[in-house]
Amino acid sequence: MKENIHPKYNETVVKCGCGNTFSTRSTRKEIVVDVCNVCHPFYSGKERFVDSGGRIEKFKNKFAGNYASLSKKKK
Repeated sequence: MKENIHPKYNETVVKCGCGNTFSTRSTRKEIVVDVCNVCHPFYSGKERFVDSGGRIEKFKNKFAGNYASLSKKKK
């Protein structure tokens, strides 16, 4: 390996939005995540609604109009 071209590999603290923290190793000093293994529904068995940035509202507003392909035909 060449000398002095690789980034520093440090002890890193990972912080989740639920308040959980754990340490690992990375080139960054701190990592902030929205969902971790403690609060993720797959691992915890609890359903949690995560809506970052209002994506669901954007989707509902986008498809709120009357699209011919989405509307049911009346018989």
